[in-house]
Amino acid sequence: MGFLLVLFIIICIVAYKTIKVVRQSEVYIIERLGRFHKVADAGLTIIVPFIDKVRSVVSLKQQTMDIPPQGVITSDNVTITIDTVVFYKITDPAKAVYEIQSLKKGIEYLAITTIRDIVGKMELDQTFSSRDQINDRLRVILDEATDAWGCKIDRVEIKDITPPADIRDAMEKQMNAERNKRALILEAEGERQSAITLAEGRKQAAILDAEADRESKIRRATGEAEAIKQVADAKAKEIQMVYDAIKKADPDDKLVQIKSLEALKEVAKGDANKIFIPFEATKALSSLGAASEVVKKRRNEE
Repeated sequence: MGFLLVLFIIICIVAYKTIKVVRQSEVYIIERLGRFHKVADAGLTIIVPFIDKVRSVVSLKQQTMDIPPQGVITSDNVTITIDTVVFYKITDPAKAVYEIQSLKKGIEYLAITTIRDIVGKMELDQTFSSRDQINDRLRVILDEATDAWGCKIDRVEIKDITPPADIRDAMEKQMNAERNKRALILEAEGERQSAITLAEGRKQAAILDAEADRESKIRRATGEAEAIKQVADAKAKEIQMVYDAIKKADPDDKLVQIKSLEALKEVAKGDANKIFIPFEATKALSSLGAASEVVKKRRNEE
């Protein structure tokens, strides 16, 4: 009975050493007698007990690694602290195990030295505005360096750039000054635009007033001219009617002369300095002058 129990235990140990179940997204690095033998993919794997050995379990998932915050001196002698994260994936598990002692330490040291080299050539303001450029350069350099280790660098992201406290205060003051400057510029621009708009409004109003006044004068003058024309037409009609009546009545010369004198009297009441007297009216005046002389002579004789 004891022998069977020992045999059962030995069988269990052999089975445990022989049968390996590899999980998804993982691989086993199998060594045989201390040398690399194979890479066992996901699923059931049979190995020779006491001869084959699982050297390492390597994850094929994308992994992240936080780089400790590093103090970096920029080209304008400002010390800033940069916090970085690296996204990488193992593409060759055997190289990741055998080509470097510690893959994570290697990536970390490479990232630190590369950050200091890149940022050390930039000024402080440039580091804040060139994050994408820094990320791309870091990724390319790390990817080339870690290719021999069976590793692929997918992304590198700078999480934070922290300048010293006095530099932060100076930057905040500068930012506030820039905000105040922009506010003043926008206010002045608004006032200028408002003044321009008001001036344009006054100009348009003056133009419209002038056009309205001109249109009013034109209409008034047109109305007056129309009225004068209508009055002239009416007078002409009256004169024509009088002329037609006189012509139809066939008056003698004395009546015509008397009517001429009456018309002359009305003309003399006007403001004109010169009066043109018709020839027929001069005849009537001469006749009246002669008649008055005869009357005066008879009175003197009496």
